[in-house]
Amino acid sequence: MRAISIRQPWAHLIVHGKKRIENRSWTTAYRGPLLIHAAGRRPRVEDLAAISRAHGVALPEDFDHGAFIGVADLVEVITQSDSPWFCGRYGLVLRNVRPIDPIPAPGRLKLFVVNRETLASVRPPVQQSRPWPAPDLTPSREA
Repeated sequence: MRAISIRQPWAHLIVHGKKRIENRSWTTAYRGPLLIHAAGRRPRVEDLAAISRAHGVALPEDFDHGAFIGVADLVEVITQSDSPWFCGRYGLVLRNVRPIDPIPAPGRLKLFVVNRETLASVRPPVQQSRPWPAPDLTPSREA
């Protein structure tokens, strides 16, 4: 399985269903399950306020950092969109996004492979009432 490290508050907005496109300067042929990693860098308070105003979203006072916080399916890479979230050269389109209990781990650049020990610890949050499928552990040939 692959993962992507995303700065906060963007990782939070993705995992909680507000943002469905992640902007990048690079593309990938990979399609499939993707762990969402919240980067360790903490956002500035003034940046959070500006993001909240610009996108009309409420943001919490604190976020998980340096941990896997969600799972999504990467279904498409786009170069154009009317979405207010699209502003990059490439947009990674994410579907079937669901939060998981945070798993502390370092992030990396681009898409990166997640080891089986980390995958074995992926669990939905206790408050989530609907079941969701476990990640597909079938190896991919391309990153």
